Amino acid sequence: MGTPADERSERLPERRKRQRSAWRERVLARVAYLEAQLDHQLCTAADCGCRTCRGEKARSGVCAKDDCRRRELIEGASACLAKASAAATERHGRLRRLWSGATALEGSWSNVRSADVLLLEVVPAESLPARAVDVLAVARLHLGRKDLRTAALAARVGSKDKPVGEADRSLLVRTLDAAYAALDAEYARVRSLRNILWAASACVMLGVMSLAVFGWFFPTSMSLCFSPVPTSPPAQAPSFALPGPSSVRMVVCPSGEYPWVWTKPIPGDYASRLDIITVEVAGLAGAALTVIGSLRRIQGTSAPFMLPLAAAALKFPTGALTAVMGLLLIRGAFVPGLSDLDSRAQVLAWGVAFGAAQHLVTRFVDIRAQSTLDDVGKPPGDAAPGDRSAQSRAPSDLKT
Repeated sequence: MGTPADERSERLPERRKRQRSAWRERVLARVAYLEAQLDHQLCTAADCGCRTCRGEKARSGVCAKDDCRRRELIEGASACLAKASAAATERHGRLRRLWSGATALEGSWSNVRSADVLLLEVVPAESLPARAVDVLAVARLHLGRKDLRTAALAARVGSKDKPVGEADRSLLVRTLDAAYAALDAEYARVRSLRNILWAASACVMLGVMSLAVFGWFFPTSMSLCFSPVPTSPPAQAPSFALPGPSSVRMVVCPSGEYPWVWTKPIPGDYASRLDIITVEVAGLAGAALTVIGSLRRIQGTSAPFMLPLAAAALKFPTGALTAVMGLLLIRGAFVPGLSDLDSRAQVLAWGVAFGAAQHLVTRFVDIRAQSTLDDVGKPPGDAAPGDRSAQSRAPSDLKT
């Protein structure tokens, strides 16, 4: 039966393959670092295969530093790192990879953090003072200064009479575990909001597609055509007048302009199957303008779920929907003084304007998304100005 170090060495050739996602490379780099730390601690385990311990076993029959609990903790940390590595290097088809990426990401980092907590339980006592500073920085970042564990650890780190030692190991482990749990909760809120936004985008897109299908099969039921002049024939028109085009009266639709004829006195009779689709395309163009304009306010984030992208994607179907609804309001004379549009270009221009007007609603989603991202890594409650600077001292696996 091979040692954990031998099993890890067998996985090295697989890791040389370049990963498609940056977060996978970061996970593998963190796993390699923690495995090096475990190899350093492996010498204290009873089943260690290093040269020093083999010589000690040959002389005394058992390793002088045999500790079953330490061996179990090291094996547990190695198992967590193996799971993290397997999740980061999983191979799926492109379609399945799109849906399994978030699951693999959370599984990888959760196992990496668990291995980090287990490693803290087996490090030598002389390393605890240095580790206590790192744990305190992470605790202040995710638990806050008012948390009892953070306050107790801060008191021990700041004590000049007695340095941090073996008696404080349990406090260090519990505090680090609680800080990582708080970090997972912060990312869970980001992931939940991201899922809600994608679901809302899918629902709005379904509504937009339903309108397009309905307009394709029943174009006259939801007419977006306008007649800027009265459609009733003049009183002096002879009763025997032949139907034919008029050079004055026009019917304006999103997909074209048509001369008004006596046989089609209602503007809805000129509706085309492409009218609603044309308006939705104009609304998409207006929404795209607002997305481009909002790029100047987008900030980089270490959160792994691309929440700004989900918020931006919601604008496109919403813009198409508001364009159709806005022109229907004009068609129904809902806006006083604005009931008929004079040209096709004017109809499309109003479609673009209503598509851009969706920002009046979706901007609240942008604000909510940005506030959710700002809460990641922000200490709960009132925080001192120096808390945000602690992020630079936190372990690298916090910045997924």
